[in-house]
Amino acid sequence: MQEATNKHRILILGASGFLGNALYKELCSYFKTFGTYRIPKRDFEDNAHFFPYNVEEDDVIEIIEAVRPTIIISSLRGDFHAQTMAHQHIANYLLENKGCKLIFLSSANVFDAYSKFPSYELDKTFSHSIYGHFKIKIENMLLRLPKKQVVIARLPMVLGTQCPRIKELKQHISEGTAVEVFPNIIMNVTTDYKVTQQLHYIINRNKSGIFHLGSTDLVHHDEFIKDVVQLLTYKNINFKQVYTTNEDRYLAVLPKYNLLPKHLQISSTQVLEELHK
Repeated sequence: MQEATNKHRILILGASGFLGNALYKELCSYFKTFGTYRIPKRDFEDNAHFFPYNVEEDDVIEIIEAVRPTIIISSLRGDFHAQTMAHQHIANYLLENKGCKLIFLSSANVFDAYSKFPSYELDKTFSHSIYGHFKIKIENMLLRLPKKQVVIARLPMVLGTQCPRIKELKQHISEGTAVEVFPNIIMNVTTDYKVTQQLHYIINRNKSGIFHLGSTDLVHHDEFIKDVVQLLTYKNINFKQVYTTNEDRYLAVLPKYNLLPKHLQISSTQVLEELHK
């Protein structure tokens, strides 16, 4: 397995972000791994494998041509229009370079207009949110490319000790402000650690297609966030209940067709256990 994996050169767009950085740490021991960063930081500037890249100003193709990756992982954040243009350039590059594959990190929000059921890989995407629309636009662009060259990884809420959501909860706790919870939202969850393992497997096995990388079970947003807060503090915290509808709404991505092996699956309880370590 080790020898077969050495041939890959991986470029992670957005490698200085929460998930992109977790992916870099997971993959750099096994593959020649490169990344982009937006905000200058000593760790990145001193690492010859990192390139400064601002999606609103810089040309992504210049970096791709410098690295010549066999796999591009898109974990970008930033202006939606600029990101769409960057992905259009990547799509054109893939058409000309059949030996290159793109792994695009998408979101459960591509289904946020559906509320009655969880969503599976081949379900039609439909969103009411600007963020969901943006992810759908890029997904549709990529689905027109040769199937073997694309992985769309749809993610639910991703947690980890360094994730923005945990930092935000810690800030609420320290400032004594109310934490917003949505009692009617039924979702699934995962961790940065599990997502990086799953994507590593997808790379090793040369998989393509659409993957739903959420927990195998579903949770109510309010109950789950309360469980997370209990792991962070013994204080009594105020919760602000936000009701978007009177009925339960699903925002969950479950796999039906592209199932990963048992050891790569995760439950919501295991997510809490990982956060507790």
